[in-house]
Amino acid sequence: MLGGHSAPKPADEDAQAIADSVKASIEQELGKSFNTFRVNQYTTQVVAGTNYKLKIEADSDFLHAVVFKPLPHTGEAPSLSKVESGKTLNDPL
Repeated sequence: MLGGHSAPKPADEDAQAIADSVKASIEQELGKSFNTFRVNQYTTQVVAGTNYKLKIEADSDFLHAVVFKPLPHTGEAPSLSKVESGKTLNDPL
């Protein structure tokens, strides 16, 4: 869909790297730390950069996180836009 998010894709190294780059921000936002922090699936939306919606297995919980990755020429790191806890494996992104 033009302007919308892609269909969900299985996790890959790039999506995990995006999640890992904002793990500290997620832990701070939720007030806890996670031993397990593994992307299960994700969607992307191209804007002036890329929005990632990530489904993350975090210990015994599932999280949905939205992360903005700026265009490479900006030199800026990905940033956490939103995170929701209390999700399940079957909740749609």
